[in-house]
Amino acid sequence: MRNRTVVFVALCLLLVACGGGKKKAAPPTTLPSTTAAPTTTATPPPVYPLTGLPVTDLTKLARPALVVKIDNADGDGAANQARPQTGLNQADVVYEEKVEGAVTRLAAIFHSEDSAPVGPVRSARSTDVQIFSPLNRPLFAWSGANPTFAAIIRDSPIVDVGYDAATGAYGRRSDRIAPHNLYSSTPDLYALAPPDSKAPPALFLYRAASEPLGAGAVPIGSIHLDFGGGGGSAPVDYGWDPARGGFGRNQRGTADVDEAGVQIAPNNVIVQFTNYIDTGITDVIGTPVPEAQLVGTGRALILTNGNVIEAVWTKTAPEAVATYADSTGKPIKLTPGRTWVELVPDGGATVTG
Repeated sequence: MRNRTVVFVALCLLLVACGGGKKKAAPPTTLPSTTAAPTTTATPPPVYPLTGLPVTDLTKLARPALVVKIDNADGDGAANQARPQTGLNQADVVYEEKVEGAVTRLAAIFHSEDSAPVGPVRSARSTDVQIFSPLNRPLFAWSGANPTFAAIIRDSPIVDVGYDAATGAYGRRSDRIAPHNLYSSTPDLYALAPPDSKAPPALFLYRAASEPLGAGAVPIGSIHLDFGGGGGSAPVDYGWDPARGGFGRNQRGTADVDEAGVQIAPNNVIVQFTNYIDTGITDVIGTPVPEAQLVGTGRALILTNGNVIEAVWTKTAPEAVATYADSTGKPIKLTPGRTWVELVPDGGATVTG
């Protein structure tokens, strides 16, 4: 009996020494995660494609561009006066083109803002096709043309909202003399847009406030533009206005103001030196009508933020968007806002200050 007790006690001691009974589980260990927490990037607010400014009306962002051909006759006497016009300070982009002699006409492109009324509306030229073809089939408001030019316009990539196609959207003012008295309104013209209309692409690149200007940028006071041929609409001058952040426009020695008395002062001016060819067509008094050659490459001056930048412009096809590069070949970015493009004949610009 004593021997059994000894054996039993020995077995118990052995079990205790070997950790007898159920072993407790080790407390769980939490390892650091090797997966980084997801980060969120704020989506930049949308901007209007033709100005680079923040969108204030989403319905306008989706609508097509509207190009209005605006009279710029500036002769002596009321019988040959189109100024002051209405709507030029509301247009996102304006192209100034030579139409005969030194007379110019304006292709005003609307998208982010409206103007009621807008005008005076005048006839089209073949140059217009190279201007509006990149805009995703814009609405085009015009008032007739030479039969040759009219056929070219109607065959081009536009939605025709001109006087002949949409007479009800136009009216003549009694306080102006024909042909400088035909007006419409952008809301009336936009009401004619088809449901499959598309917004325009960006025509220019825009820089953030912290981004530098292009290579070779130097301060500029003013620039003088001459379209040649004597009187007419020329000459034009732009002077930097730091208070407005734009270039105040003068025409034939007087401030170029709209009908509300506000001087035109776009944030950017592109002086695009352009070769003009003779179309073989003349106006009513026999003056040759030229056509700007906008497909190709050439020299340009970019005026932005009080500076001027030497540039090279390139346009590969009528429907292609023109590009502008600095002396290093890098694209030039503009200041967000309105832009005027001056299609000046070669050698027709002088920096005056």
